[in-house]
Amino acid sequence: MKEDVVTSEPLNLHTVNMAAGDVVVDKFLTLWPVSAGRRNLHWFFMAVSFLGSILKELQLIPDTYFSGTKIFLNLYFAKLGWGWTLLLVTPFLLLSNASMNRNVSFLFRRVLSLVVATACWYVCTGTFLYIENVTGSCFATDAMDVINGNFTSKVTCVRAGFHWHGFDISGHSFLLPYSALFIVEETAPMASLRTTSLSTLPRIVLNLLYISLNALVIIWIFMFACTSVYFHDPFHKLVGTMCAILAWHLTYRVWYLKRWSPGLPPLRQLKQHKQRA
Repeated sequence: MKEDVVTSEPLNLHTVNMAAGDVVVDKFLTLWPVSAGRRNLHWFFMAVSFLGSILKELQLIPDTYFSGTKIFLNLYFAKLGWGWTLLLVTPFLLLSNASMNRNVSFLFRRVLSLVVATACWYVCTGTFLYIENVTGSCFATDAMDVINGNFTSKVTCVRAGFHWHGFDISGHSFLLPYSALFIVEETAPMASLRTTSLSTLPRIVLNLLYISLNALVIIWIFMFACTSVYFHDPFHKLVGTMCAILAWHLTYRVWYLKRWSPGLPPLRQLKQHKQRA
């Protein structure tokens, strides 16, 4: 009798944990309905960027803990934003896509979406830094009243203790919405996987990854709102946000619809086949 009790406890705990994960996953799934949530998220980011810029210019939001650059979320999440995004999206993409389609060529194409997204992030952020460098000048003070002509690049200027001012497109205004849009697109298969028969371990892992990714999206949205109301010039923020939306649109709304592309996540592919039938 004692042995029966001991062997049944892990199974019950396993079941409870999986059931709890399912409940949280279902709550998050209601945030991203196929027809509305993902399709309108980019408009949400544009609205936050625009309204936040107005609030900043009118100085209607008082300084808080989140108006500093050395806060925990900025130092350990936003500044490492793309690393966190890839760390969680990669295993979720591999497991979720393989659960719906185990064709090797399909999985290889889907993994290429990670490469494409990383290339977009790298090229855009690199371009922003280049633009700031070629359009800027080195100043002795932050008031930009005295130019120090001895330094012609941002790196050398800042290392010398001076201030570089150029067309500084907001990297956070690009990274945070682009990461969130990327995550929401790649977690779309979860809606279909909820009705798919999966063994216990893969389901628990998918639940944990999906919950973590949604928590990351919430952090990115919050940090984006902080960037909008506390930092950068309005035009710099709007340009960064528009670049993020453009990179997302050209991939998931244009290129990935083509035959020779990494392709869309399985949920959208199944939906398209139903529409064509």
